[in-house]
Amino acid sequence: METKIYGHRGCMGIYPENTMISFKKAIEQGVDGLEIDVHMTSDGEIVVIHDEKLDRTTDGMGYIKNLSLAEIKEYSAGAKFPHFPHYDQSWELERVPTLQELLEFLAPYDIELNIELKTYLVDYEGIEEKVLKVVKQYGNNRNVIYSSFHLPTLVRMKKLDPSSKIALLYEHQLPHPNDYIQTFDMEGLHISKRIVLMGNHYLKNLNGNIRVWTVNDEYEIMHLLDLGVDAIISDYPEKALRIRNARKLYT
Repeated sequence: METKIYGHRGCMGIYPENTMISFKKAIEQGVDGLEIDVHMTSDGEIVVIHDEKLDRTTDGMGYIKNLSLAEIKEYSAGAKFPHFPHYDQSWELERVPTLQELLEFLAPYDIELNIELKTYLVDYEGIEEKVLKVVKQYGNNRNVIYSSFHLPTLVRMKKLDPSSKIALLYEHQLPHPNDYIQTFDMEGLHISKRIVLMGNHYLKNLNGNIRVWTVNDEYEIMHLLDLGVDAIISDYPEKALRIRNARKLYT
């Protein structure tokens, strides 16, 4: 089976991460899937942003958990990226999208979606149920994989919806990974490239889908394609797609 290419927060290497323009560009480039991050606002809305705070990626400040959706929407999610080569003033109109807005936008496109629940620093009570509800209502039966570094979040997702596909994120060697897959009924594992590239033997006999993050170097992309991992998550999906598609011509 061909290795899939996922756009990491869209095309975060050249467009403002986790914004609608970034997702749109990734789709135009031909990605097989998108990787996104979600948090929950003070009024219970699910928003697509990586950090617990607005500070790094928007011109606002403060914790997501302390702000309403209306307050978050006041700030630009694109204004902080003028150093990017394709920067345009229109980026200043970009706002932190909600999960609902993204799913509605994705409706015409047959791509996979990896939703990472950012629950390892902030305890968002009820976020799992909220995310599942939004996906059920607006997901259009899309193939959605839920991931998190926080195992209890994944356990709750599975308890709320036994059909949900869950994958543990990790960046250190995991003892007996198949035990995690079987015990928690995981769809796969999302593994830091460092672990995979350290030793190819680590991938042998794993029973789930293996998606590797975050891979931007050409030679690392080529190596992971050779290993046949299920998906590569990249800040530069266009580059990863070009390498994968070029290799198909010569095999």
